[in-house]
Amino acid sequence: MKIACWSGPRNLSTAMMYAFGARSDCAVWDEPFYAAYLAATGIIHPMRNETLAARQTDPDKVAQACLNHDPSGKLHIYQKHMAHHMLPGFPLDWALGLTNVILIRHPARVVASYIAKRENPNSADLGAARLRQIHDYLRGSGQSPPILDSADIRADPGGMLEALCDRIGLGWDASMLTWNAGGRPEDGPWAAHWYGAVHSSTGFSGPERHLPTLSGEAERLAASMMRDYEALADLRLHPGA
Repeated sequence: MKIACWSGPRNLSTAMMYAFGARSDCAVWDEPFYAAYLAATGIIHPMRNETLAARQTDPDKVAQACLNHDPSGKLHIYQKHMAHHMLPGFPLDWALGLTNVILIRHPARVVASYIAKRENPNSADLGAARLRQIHDYLRGSGQSPPILDSADIRADPGGMLEALCDRIGLGWDASMLTWNAGGRPEDGPWAAHWYGAVHSSTGFSGPERHLPTLSGEAERLAASMMRDYEALADLRLHPGA
């Protein structure tokens, strides 16, 4: 099985990749389109040069690799995708050949986490609208990708991941709940900047507390993302569903 998990940044996406990577039958692939996105936009991100040097920048070649890439011979591969990396004009029809999953997080938490790592993001950087567009494209093409909220995962990791595995037809494996501290060899070059919390963890953190308090532009940015977040949150998966 080839799984494509779509999210915005700071959505528990790396922890989910580590969870699937903890399975003995599953390879993982970290943000295949990141270099293509950086090359096409010219945007300055941490570890930009390292990412461009290490990864494929042609989106058509990346798309073909997403359909065919099998680096380990394992039964399954989990691809971690950022919705905002899928720029207009980048191919997306390849995703219809994969099992797709949508990962969401409350905008206030996304914004607070993101600005701690990179200043002055805009709505395109955080990808809420693009994530909803990708979901709607998949739904319109006959798929029903399960949607998971990071708050639900942190509140009940076992229940949510087992429900996800059941939904996509993948056998449940409790090894998904823990991993070794430190990085993975599959981490992208950007991991040194973005993955500190996951590298120091050995599993999912506990339930999230109160929403962070934002002000000014950060508060306005989070508010602008709420409509897309809520539309997806209304359809999210629940344990046992």
